[in-house]
Amino acid sequence: MPGSEQEVRIRVRDGVELAATLYLPDASTGTGTGQPQPCLLEALPYRKDDLTSSSAENYRRLRDEFGYAVCRLDLRGTGSSAGDATDEYPPTEEADLVEVIAWLADQPWCDGNVGMWGTSYSGFNSLQAACARPPALKAICAIFASDDRWTDDVHWRGGALKLVDLVDYNHYMTPMTMLPPVPAVWGDGWREEWRRRIQTQEPWVLTWLREDRDGDYWRHGSVRDADGTGYERIDCAVMLVAGWADGYRNNSFRTVEALRAAGVPHRLLAGPWAHADPTTAMPGPRIDLDVEMVAWFDRWLRGTGEQDDRVDVFVRTSTRPEADLDLHEGYWVSDTWPSASTRVHKRRLDGPRSLEVRPDVGTAAWIDCAGHLPWGQSGDQRTDDDRSLTWDWAVSNTNKADSTNDTDATAETVVIGQPVVRLRVCASAPAASLSVKLCDVLADGTSALVTRGSLDLRFRDDVHGPAKTLEPGQEYDVTLTLDACAYAFSPGQTMRLSVAGADWPNTVAPPAPLTLTVLGGELELPLWGGSDRPTPTFVPGAERSSEDPAGVSWTITDDVLRRTTTCSVRHGTDYPTPYDGHAWESYAGDVVVDRRSFAQQAEADCSYRLTWPGIDLRVESTMRVTLGTDALEVSIEATAYDGEEQVAQRTWEEKLRR
Repeated sequence: MPGSEQEVRIRVRDGVELAATLYLPDASTGTGTGQPQPCLLEALPYRKDDLTSSSAENYRRLRDEFGYAVCRLDLRGTGSSAGDATDEYPPTEEADLVEVIAWLADQPWCDGNVGMWGTSYSGFNSLQAACARPPALKAICAIFASDDRWTDDVHWRGGALKLVDLVDYNHYMTPMTMLPPVPAVWGDGWREEWRRRIQTQEPWVLTWLREDRDGDYWRHGSVRDADGTGYERIDCAVMLVAGWADGYRNNSFRTVEALRAAGVPHRLLAGPWAHADPTTAMPGPRIDLDVEMVAWFDRWLRGTGEQDDRVDVFVRTSTRPEADLDLHEGYWVSDTWPSASTRVHKRRLDGPRSLEVRPDVGTAAWIDCAGHLPWGQSGDQRTDDDRSLTWDWAVSNTNKADSTNDTDATAETVVIGQPVVRLRVCASAPAASLSVKLCDVLADGTSALVTRGSLDLRFRDDVHGPAKTLEPGQEYDVTLTLDACAYAFSPGQTMRLSVAGADWPNTVAPPAPLTLTVLGGELELPLWGGSDRPTPTFVPGAERSSEDPAGVSWTITDDVLRRTTTCSVRHGTDYPTPYDGHAWESYAGDVVVDRRSFAQQAEADCSYRLTWPGIDLRVESTMRVTLGTDALEVSIEATAYDGEEQVAQRTWEEKLRR
């Protein structure tokens, strides 16, 4: 028999009531004992009763097949929870989660043990809750999350603004947080609460744009402190899930290394996936992640099964890139981390070499932190390579993983970890950026992206430190750590390192034209020599991805006469929701760069429409961001409709330093 579902309101310290759905196992299901069971918590701002109501099937599976009690929580001020949604991961949210965990542990159907899990936002706050050490929280599973909100989130990368993310998550959270509570859950007064939200809510993106340096704002909610410490705050067992086509992949090797040093039980599972459920994501091979996650929670919440600290990693091999690639070639390996078999292999970069910077280099690479079409994967890098400085090496058949001789490589050069590039550079202008990519060049010239890194050179000394203007013509030594990866270069292939002055539209291009010169440097590759651990095996996921390109577009347009490059996305969906409802989502975004002046713009339009019997409402929002030489100007407008009646309209205008 299936278990039960019930809506509850959890009152926290200031009297605010948070809406939650409980999925409680029947005595005849799961463990079949009829005794209290551990509870798993997922806490999100994405509205459990409409926009993400499809997640309920996953909660029911955890309840009915595996016998766990499950709680899905609407965060403060979102969905049907009371209070104000002031930002992502505010201090009040962490305090709320600590109280919710204590409340769950104290319920008669819970045995006192609580686990947290989730993808992206709920992976972030699982790590944040672990740092707070609530006594009942015994284990977490953070999927596609970050340990550092300044360096590895959707806002800034290498000190540079993430441009295309402005027209995705960074904008759509404005209208989403202005939606009403669900009438059937909130009850009488839902319209009054809706109008209160519209009149008091402020766009989160304005805060993210104002906070253009690392500091207390970004350190809150980050496990990693600016000096690399902070992981010692965690004392519960931590499972991390990462994807090589996802922007949050760096919360992997460095985090498990720190957890190992602190003696914290840990596991890393890193596959080929973009920012989506590994059961259905692109690219495969796909696995049933629920099975792996439940085994983790069984060990730390129920005390059953075996566990050893390890990393299970999918090593990608040469595969022709596609924006909608369904399956990546490769194989699984297992090891501990740091691995005793890893050696650093160095390759010299000759110079000097100079490059007239193209501001639109980067369009062939994936969009870091989104996984569903039109986002998620990279294409052939050849065009970008042609507009970059490149260094090529033939992959040979020797096997000297610890060599520093440029002519040596392993029989199958397996890179696992984060490559490091050290460059001596100079620029002709006071503002410049570096974009570095490591690629696998196939026999026909196709260039497949392996890993990349980027840096605003104002942060050349320390990305966590102050910004420092460049002196034109001055030479600087710069160290750039590339994204975590696991990749095998086969003999006969060509390894390519490319250096450009932009990674657009992933991050903003420099504010004005310039020449970039690389005087020399070296590439440090963490080469993996193998492990005697058995090859990990998994319950397969879906045979093919669930991604559907119908109604989705991602275009790159070259306006020959105006000398502009435009990247545009269009997508949307509709679906039934609980309480006899229906939801519609619509998204449109454009980013533009002028190839002569380097002026840039971002425009986004997003709308949500929700219906229930006798109710039809929508919230629409537009955002325009113009980036000049020294400043960026932001204009946001949000409009709400109850039926055909416009019930509110709000605008924001702000000019910020660049």
